[in-house]
Amino acid sequence: MQTKKALTVNEASEYTGIGRNNLRKLITWQKIPVIRIGNKILIRSEVLDQFLKKNEGHNLKNKYEVIAV
Repeated sequence: MQTKKALTVNEASEYTGIGRNNLRKLITWQKIPVIRIGNKILIRSEVLDQFLKKNEGHNLKNKYEVIAV
């Protein structure tokens, strides 16, 4: 089975271990780029991997500590 290239917020939460509400905050803060299709939000899995790598050791609840991708 082929892996998905883009994930919903719920799938991205499971994929990364970051809670859905925290992911939504990161999206609102424009730290994670997304694709919007109507009300649906998709996040590319490679973007999530880059985000996790760049923010290792950072507090994701502090807007000013998070490095945008």
